[in-house]
Amino acid sequence: MARIALVTGGMGGIGTAICQKLADAGHTVVTTYSRPGKEVQWLADQKEKGYTFHAYECDVTDFDACQTMAARVLAEVGPVDVLVNNAGITRDTTFRKMSKIDWDAVISTNLDSLFNITKPFVDGMTDRGFGRVINISSINGQKGQFGQTNYSAAKAGMHGFTKALAQEVARKGVTVNTVSPGYIATEMVMAVKEEIRQAIISGIPVNRLGMPEEVADLITFLAGNQAGFITGSNIAINGGQHMF
Repeated sequence: MARIALVTGGMGGIGTAICQKLADAGHTVVTTYSRPGKEVQWLADQKEKGYTFHAYECDVTDFDACQTMAARVLAEVGPVDVLVNNAGITRDTTFRKMSKIDWDAVISTNLDSLFNITKPFVDGMTDRGFGRVINISSINGQKGQFGQTNYSAAKAGMHGFTKALAQEVARKGVTVNTVSPGYIATEMVMAVKEEIRQAIISGIPVNRLGMPEEVADLITFLAGNQAGFITGSNIAINGGQHMF
């Protein structure tokens, strides 16, 4: 059954793969962007590959902006049944050197955005008796990471949100899950110096980086009817780098 899926931060490496895989599965896909102008080239590139996506400007840290975006999506595209909270940033530095600005920026974008984006959509899901909320966390939200107290705290907090909301909406046919990727071969990771990248890979038991498409396949599965008995889960996709 074709449904409408919204992916925040859908124009990055993992986000683009998520949008494409959801479209391949028959969904109508909406994404958000925060920097005006970027969407023009991205939409054109996707069109060349056979994908027609809907894109809306939205600052995920701004509750009112999210409400406005949600109203536009409902009016212009339709009710959202699959929500992928993928937007995120990093501001890495040791806690000793971390500024309040660096802390606030990461918490606002990576954690406050869950409230801001999920709030306008989840009631519609429960009313219709079907919904999928999928929160993209990180291996570093599970194990912590040097120089990422802000990011690790935000990503760990995402799963607390997942577990609590999952209990509230489960009886209404809505599932809420977390996906925690490890190191994925995005442009950002591939731009790291070769020797550093190889050192990272040496710590991954499967001896390679993950692919954005592998993360997207997992998310697409969680978005489907067949994943209805999975909720409140944190699914690691990290090549065995962190097991728990």
